Amino acid sequence: MRRIMAGVVLLLVSMQVAPVSGQSAKYPPLSEYMMTPEAEMALARSAAPENVSAHATVKILTASGFKVAAQGDNGFVCIVMRGWGAPTFTPAPLRDLVYYSKLRAPICFNPVASRTVLPLQELRTKLGMEGKTPDQIAEGVQAAYAKGELPKMETVAFAYMFSADQDLGPGVGAWHPHMMVYTPYYENSMLGGNQFAGGLPIVGDDAGTPFAVTVIPVAHELAVKAQGK
Repeated sequence: MRRIMAGVVLLLVSMQVAPVSGQSAKYPPLSEYMMTPEAEMALARSAAPENVSAHATVKILTASGFKVAAQGDNGFVCIVMRGWGAPTFTPAPLRDLVYYSKLRAPICFNPVASRTVLPLQELRTKLGMEGKTPDQIAEGVQAAYAKGELPKMETVAFAYMFSADQDLGPGVGAWHPHMMVYTPYYENSMLGGNQFAGGLPIVGDDAGTPFAVTVIPVAHELAVKAQGK
């Protein structure tokens, strides 16, 4: 039976996921995580409806982390998360997605999430690019948060994950377009204990932590294709 995945950006969503087969606890070459700037920008913008993404700042992954490729004016920031954005606290089976170099999770953070969640995802990416294990990434995030090096996540924030071209892991692929709602310290029971595979809102990523994520699937017709695909 396929495992339930809560995916990212990411940093990802709740979904059914097969184990990352054939992967050892070793990172593939960094080049396998990279994209051409043009393709990455198009994929990042596909995370949200055009009225949002056309005016958003876009960051792309470089050998030294995420860098601004296009400056926006609406406070939103779009990126393509890699496997390092997989939940680092719960559920634990998802941690090995850091080694899945093909994972592409376009996400567009609203202004609040751009100030609070994006730094978290950039730190996870930095630690992953340094070769840190999933446990070390989790420890690094916890330490940074405790030291005040990451912004406090004390209010709700949102992000779009509407891309039709996302790859959220083996056996999952594009999954559903969905909203990510960052709900610090939420547990799934606080939403009524909905089933992970039922298509209803759930708390899937990092439940009970400051980084808890509520995932709300939306209609498939809202999925956005990356330009040029």
